[in-house]
Amino acid sequence: MSLLTTQILPFEATAYQNGAFKTITDADLKGHWSVVFFYPADFTFVCPTELEDLAERYEDFKKIGVEIYSVSTDTHFTHKAWHESSEAVGKVQFPMVGDPSFVLCRNFQVLIEKEGMAERGTFVINPQGKIVAMEFHDEGIGRDAAELLRKVEAAQYIEANPGQVCPARWRPGDATLTPSFDLVGKI
Repeated sequence: MSLLTTQILPFEATAYQNGAFKTITDADLKGHWSVVFFYPADFTFVCPTELEDLAERYEDFKKIGVEIYSVSTDTHFTHKAWHESSEAVGKVQFPMVGDPSFVLCRNFQVLIEKEGMAERGTFVINPQGKIVAMEFHDEGIGRDAAELLRKVEAAQYIEANPGQVCPARWRPGDATLTPSFDLVGKI
């Protein structure tokens, strides 16, 4: 069953962020746009490149009112150690959420049970706590923060402009479409 258009489920977890541990709950993901960014494990190979890419775009996300939550099944202690030992991961300022009990991974249906790790799943959540975009990648395929930013901007646009849709490669300021009977077959 797809999680698209569903409400996020309750959870409580501990995150490492900016030199401190903090509690994160489902309530923290509401009231603003959120991205929940699952990755397989700390101290791996593709994961630090993804987190570094997100860290380098973090201010762009913040400017449009988006908080990023990276999540793996590692503990918040492991996140701290990785943050302190990796130049790439050391750039991260967003919450690095630990999910050693697999609650979040199960809630978002990304848990690889036999390995106890998360799939590369990305979820865009609107301020009401509804999942409006999601994607999954194979373990060896890294994600692109610029494309994720574009998707969030498109989700924000269509939520603010009911009845309009964003075509492929849409960027803020580009033309949108208003689906109608007269538009059928004209694109």
